[in-house]
Amino acid sequence: QVQLVESGGDLVQPGGSLRLSCAASGFAFRSYPMTWYRQAPGKERELVATIGQSGIFRNYADSVKGRFTIARDNAKNTVYLQMNSLKPEDTAMYYCYAQGPGYWGQGTQVTVSS
Repeated sequence: QVQLVESGGDLVQPGGSLRLSCAASGFAFRSYPMTWYRQAPGKERELVATIGQSGIFRNYADSVKGRFTIARDNAKNTVYLQMNSLKPEDTAMYYCYAQGPGYWGQGTQVTVSS
């Protein structure tokens, strides 16, 4: 059974940091690029960051470059999103996505507010 379980979302003040995790099971995690997406209320889902199978290739949305870092641990079947210098506009539900097989997690809520 394929599972992608996100965690780490929380309420944080502007300028704060969070680390999201996405634990995968039921498929060959190390064989696929992984992507974090986010969706704010009333907005379309947008790509945040992508990481290649080995972790060497990484790509970021312009809105998060220099603030967010995507990483993966293939031994733990987990992909991470380190988010620093958070802004209110980062408030959204964050989802991980396994490219290729097209699997989605259930999401974790990030709220940036004072």
